[in-house]
Amino acid sequence: MERLSGEKEQSVEAFGWAARDSSGHLSPFVFSRRKTGEEEVRVKVLYCGICHSDLHCLKNEWHSSIYPLVPGHEIIGEVSEIGSKVSKFNLGDKVGVGCIVDSCRTCESCREDQENYCTKAIATYNGVHHDGTINYGGYSDHIVVDERYAVKIPHTLPLVSAAPLLCAGISMYSPMKYFGLTGPDKHVGIVGLGGLGHIGVRFAKAFGTKVTVVSSTTGKSKDALDTLGADGFLVSTDEDQMKAAMGTMDGIIDTVSASHSISPLIGLLKSNGKLVLLGATEKPFDISAFSLILGRKSIAGSGIGGMQETQEMIDFAAEHGIKAEIEIISMDYVNTAMDRLAKGDVRYRFVIDISNTLAATRS
Repeated sequence: MERLSGEKEQSVEAFGWAARDSSGHLSPFVFSRRKTGEEEVRVKVLYCGICHSDLHCLKNEWHSSIYPLVPGHEIIGEVSEIGSKVSKFNLGDKVGVGCIVDSCRTCESCREDQENYCTKAIATYNGVHHDGTINYGGYSDHIVVDERYAVKIPHTLPLVSAAPLLCAGISMYSPMKYFGLTGPDKHVGIVGLGGLGHIGVRFAKAFGTKVTVVSSTTGKSKDALDTLGADGFLVSTDEDQMKAAMGTMDGIIDTVSASHSISPLIGLLKSNGKLVLLGATEKPFDISAFSLILGRKSIAGSGIGGMQETQEMIDFAAEHGIKAEIEIISMDYVNTAMDRLAKGDVRYRFVIDISNTLAATRS
């Protein structure tokens, strides 16, 4: 087991699983976290969801990974220690920590409660804290975070299935709200029925929005229509189906990160329709300007949400009974889970049972 030492201003031992290089293989790792600051809380990690971006970072596919790397930004936990100036939380509170743990707090984005778009936002893992130390994520026994960057988890929301809401959930909720894709007079398409897409269907239905899942095969049609309650299912490789659906959607949220053509999706939009990209594809898109000009259509991107909106999303999910479809795994299964995730073999989100299985992997 590797032990990391010598990090300045770090004094509390922590244990998790880390990758040491771009092979992405995870194994036990002892490291240090800083003492709890005046406005910070220490959170005992109970559950952590596995996001596809964890896999990207583990394998350095975005060419920005810092090793050793402890992933995890879908964290559900319990407050175990509070700083002297903390007012938002009490000991024992159930909380969530998502993709960011700090920002500059002074820029326009921060002032408008959009800390996620702050150019100095600090990632929960694979980021550098203000003191120059590396941040480690939720595949670990505890984490320290400023109270501003944690959210309260209502007691009515099942903790284990709430974990994916901290990334996948807010990633779907935010663009639906911002781009006005809510309500019974709207029709939204969701491309890809995976970790993000399936939660998106549930949010859309809770908003009263007509929702159609767009997928390259028929394999998930029954799940989309019968289990998740989608109003329609469209096979993107079926030319007749795509032609019949042209000009029917007010907006489309594309969750697919694999390279694919978006030109057929633009054709599904009504005039003034919006195609919102969530998936970070490696290759740039090739589109015709006329496909946008003729209909005043637009392409946009969206990434998670600010802290206020994240809390709003969590509360909305609790009110409407929205939760992720998950497969709970033990810590020692994580490498197998990553292999399965790379193949799309999960329905629809892995969640690691940190509190019950991590300690047993320490030797």
